[in-house]
Amino acid sequence: MKRGSVVCGERICSLKRGSMSSQVRLRLLPSARCLFDQPVQVKVEGLRSRQVVTMRARSMDEKGVVFSSSTTYRADGSGKIDLLRDPSLSGSYVGVEPMGLLWSMKADALHKRFQKSCALNPHVVKFSVHEEDREDRMLAEVTNERLLIGDGVSRVLVKGRNFQGVLFTPPGEGPFPAVLDLCTLMSEKRASLLASRGFMVLTVPVYTDHPENIKQMHLDHFKEAVDFLQQQPKVGSTGVGIMARSKGGDIALSLAAFVSGVKAVVSINGCNAVAPSIIKYGLGDPLAEENKDSLVPIEQAKGHFLFVASEDDLNWDSKAYMDQMVERLKYHGKENFETLCYPGAGHLLEPPYGTYCPSSFHWILHHVVLWGGEARAHAEAEVHLWSKIQEFFRTHLSCDAAQTKPKL
Repeated sequence: MKRGSVVCGERICSLKRGSMSSQVRLRLLPSARCLFDQPVQVKVEGLRSRQVVTMRARSMDEKGVVFSSSTTYRADGSGKIDLLRDPSLSGSYVGVEPMGLLWSMKADALHKRFQKSCALNPHVVKFSVHEEDREDRMLAEVTNERLLIGDGVSRVLVKGRNFQGVLFTPPGEGPFPAVLDLCTLMSEKRASLLASRGFMVLTVPVYTDHPENIKQMHLDHFKEAVDFLQQQPKVGSTGVGIMARSKGGDIALSLAAFVSGVKAVVSINGCNAVAPSIIKYGLGDPLAEENKDSLVPIEQAKGHFLFVASEDDLNWDSKAYMDQMVERLKYHGKENFETLCYPGAGHLLEPPYGTYCPSSFHWILHHVVLWGGEARAHAEAEVHLWSKIQEFFRTHLSCDAAQTKPKL
């Protein structure tokens, strides 16, 4: 086998004189190139029997900040390590965590959040195996290219009269279910990955300018985005879905309550009232008499809801807001909702296998905030939630090719 060759998607480590072992091989299965939300099986072969090594993962975000993780593993009697089965003995995490090297990566500096906003730039991670506690003694290395956009998915910048965003369309003629992704600040990852799973997704930021410069926020601007999405010729669903987290949540609820054609809403750690603040202890009780006019009348919605709450959300009281929304719908005799609650998860629930962020600088509030959560529980919640979101939208945004017609 020639050095640096690629076989079946597995990159074989190259041999560097004096630093790598030609006997040790680090493999990523089924391939070293995959979508961001796909797991990989990390395997090491060619070690000495029961050899203890350090395994590392390293990546750089679009701001140039380096994130890394490091753990200790012991090979079996055959000199092999398989992260699907073998436990980490110490380091960034302990125990059997097949994707732990990814979610446990962190920056050397405090309060850093991994920045990757454009879907065109893959998340590149270098996995490596070293002699125990010897970073300078690398035995093998492999690069994992984690794509944010699937093959054939189109990405088109969109600018309407009152909104701007990015439209992602799966390959093929469709018809496709349509989803509006309301992100607090512009980020394409969630939308591009969902489009890679067969949905047409328009991602639109809640804030296009700093909140201090925004005097009013008009629901009609977001309705324009809903209308635009419904008019796309490849859209086959009779209505659209909306996916939102945090501040985007109350906008999604308002669209469901006041705009026709909204069939399904996923609200992740959102509020049940039009929230002027996005910090846990800076937001008054939505049920207090002085705040009742800001409550969203979700009982008017014709579509279905999936309410998601992290019990350890330190950004705001997501679990309480979810309970209040459920109580309101039940009071009005509604059963058009599902709930998901994640103990140990924090505010920033994202597509799975990204880096866990416990705290970071808040662009809107101008200071560091705690997002909450425990790394392992948060990572598990992201895996489960991502599959449930897709299942929910497929259930409530069914497409019938016979009903699809050209839209002007």
